[in-house]
Amino acid sequence: MTSAVVLLFLVTLERLAELALARRNTRALLANGAFEAAPEHYPAIVLLHAAWLASLWLYGWDRPVNALWLGFFLALQALRVWTLATLGRRWTTRIIVVPGGSLVARGPYRFFAHPNYAVVVGEIAVLPLCLGLPWLALLFSIANAAILSIRIRAENAALRDLRHVERR
Repeated sequence: MTSAVVLLFLVTLERLAELALARRNTRALLANGAFEAAPEHYPAIVLLHAAWLASLWLYGWDRPVNALWLGFFLALQALRVWTLATLGRRWTTRIIVVPGGSLVARGPYRFFAHPNYAVVVGEIAVLPLCLGLPWLALLFSIANAAILSIRIRAENAALRDLRHVERR
């Protein structure tokens, strides 16, 4: 078993665990009166991430792992854990709005509005670079930028609506 296989296996397990956590949190939030905003683009996000991971397995399973890029990837994982821990039960992979809820302003959210997306942007570029696949990093970074431009606009609109509700 190569180090690339171990890395990709761990990333795949992480993604599956995150999906399970996101589903659990989404169900609980919706059951308590929250609603989903702008779900139309969600299938494109799922497709992008599945294609990215499948491409990494297809092209990278037998490649050496670059230790420097792996260090960057591990730093991104620390930011991911901090972000998920800060959001707790409010973290999902969808845009879920909690009426009457307040915006999170602690943890990495003290420094910027969308730390989870910053992690995703980094991961989509850095993990292929760990495996010496710069063309894959570029291809998926461009696709991710297109989807995130839609996603962040939709999330900002939902958060703006939440702020208007908070002021009333």
